Amino acid sequence: METHPSAQPDRFVHERLPSREQWPELCYDLPELQQLPAQLNVVQRLFDRATGHGHADRPFLRSDERTLSYAQARAEVNRLSNVLAQMGLQPGNRVLLRGGNSVAMALAWLAVVQSGLIAVATMPLLRATELKAIIDKSKPSVALCDVKLQDELKAALALSPDTAGLPLRLFNTGDAAVVLGDSLEALARHASDQASPCPTSADDIALLAFTSGTTGSPKAAVHTHRDVLAACETWPRHVLRATPDDIVMGSPPLAFTFGLGGLLVFPMWAGASVYFPGIPYTPEAMVKLIGQVGATICYTAPTFYRQMAAFAKQHGIGRLRISVSAGEGLPDATRQLWKEASGLEMLDGIGATEMFHIFISSPPESVKRGAIGQVVPGYQAKIVNEQGEELPRGQVGRLAVKGATGCKYLDDARQAVYVQDGWNFPGDAFSQDDDGYFVYQARTDDMIITAGYNVAGPEVEAALMQHPAVAECGVVGRPDDERGMVILAYVVLKQGQTGDDAQIKLLQDHVKHSLAPYKYPREVRFVTALPRTETGKLQRFALRKMAIDTNA
Repeated sequence: METHPSAQPDRFVHERLPSREQWPELCYDLPELQQLPAQLNVVQRLFDRATGHGHADRPFLRSDERTLSYAQARAEVNRLSNVLAQMGLQPGNRVLLRGGNSVAMALAWLAVVQSGLIAVATMPLLRATELKAIIDKSKPSVALCDVKLQDELKAALALSPDTAGLPLRLFNTGDAAVVLGDSLEALARHASDQASPCPTSADDIALLAFTSGTTGSPKAAVHTHRDVLAACETWPRHVLRATPDDIVMGSPPLAFTFGLGGLLVFPMWAGASVYFPGIPYTPEAMVKLIGQVGATICYTAPTFYRQMAAFAKQHGIGRLRISVSAGEGLPDATRQLWKEASGLEMLDGIGATEMFHIFISSPPESVKRGAIGQVVPGYQAKIVNEQGEELPRGQVGRLAVKGATGCKYLDDARQAVYVQDGWNFPGDAFSQDDDGYFVYQARTDDMIITAGYNVAGPEVEAALMQHPAVAECGVVGRPDDERGMVILAYVVLKQGQTGDDAQIKLLQDHVKHSLAPYKYPREVRFVTALPRTETGKLQRFALRKMAIDTNA
């Protein structure tokens, strides 16, 4: 594919990409993918697309406080781009973004990427130590933070002299913007609404998407401007098929590529609008807001749909026409419960942060019970054994995928695990039936997927081991109909400690204060010893067997 000179003089990320022989094979076999230009700024392209299709005055970003048309949002993004330029940032610099789902967070992300900077968005629930690991790896030049989330970030910056001086600008300051004269809103108020997008190459970097590995140390998946736009031309075009009349809402954070695609980039590509609530979603609140806002597309995890079903029966679902489920395995019981409550067939899909978004999925009219779906146009997928040989239909093996996007880790030896012979291995066990439908079986690594969140068992173990009552521990996922999996900790207490309900609560609270709250073990079981190999390695498979077979 044709290349164009890079517009990013800061080569930090470029120089830390895997060697070319470790890259996945990127396939652009659809006509729309072959037409992607060599010089490409994805934000400019998406705004130009909206304008070119006559959507400039249509609503784009919605909240209870304001609604911005595409033209108004572009003006705001230009103002923020000019503010970033005034800070002395240069293309290729990383910008740490910390915020929940809001109009202000969306505008900040778009401004960063339009300016040729690299967005490093972080989950709102992350604690200081987790943020510090991301900061250490990405080396941002500035941090942009929602005013409500500044405490943990400031605590993270204070953990090291190297980060204590990182410039911090707050946003979403509302009325406080008058007082906070250096907030993004205050600075943007005086900036021009005209700006020239950075003339980035399609191969220039747009974002670093952090995902937790099975060791708990963060991995940064690198995505280029071409990657993001290519993702728009696959699942959204061929499976989701959103329209300019759609109003999109959902729960996945913009810091997840599932949320970034579903709740920002893909609606832009379709000329649709996105609603960001002013309150945290609960199952009942989401159902009520679907009706009040007139939402037509909803993104959330199976756990949430299961909890929403009763409220959907009670309140109705208004104009909702598509309910997208991803982030964890969708039990058929949950699919049927939601269908009975809403009348809608779930649009299921599996994706990966490393691949940017969904690569196996089927539209509602092509759903097959028990299966996630078929491979999305623009991708190829197969089931292989440990030697990489394709297995006959019906046999369970490792899922291998390649297509328009693929894994490129930042400076990480785990690249050689994820990408083998040009294929991406997301770490899932699947089977494929004679009709080409893929059936999910399990994770093939130690990742626990609970209520749509990825949690590394060793990371939770490390937090528990910091508690003075714990001698040793092992953390695994136990299958659960409601949450997909629950985090289960087997704990050996130190001599003199009592394994009772009070101790369980102490350990759970300890993890909640050490890590993001969703990572705490919902179940704690006290044992006298953990299963280990002769060399002392913890046998997590034995713990999983205890949890599943004996409920021990």
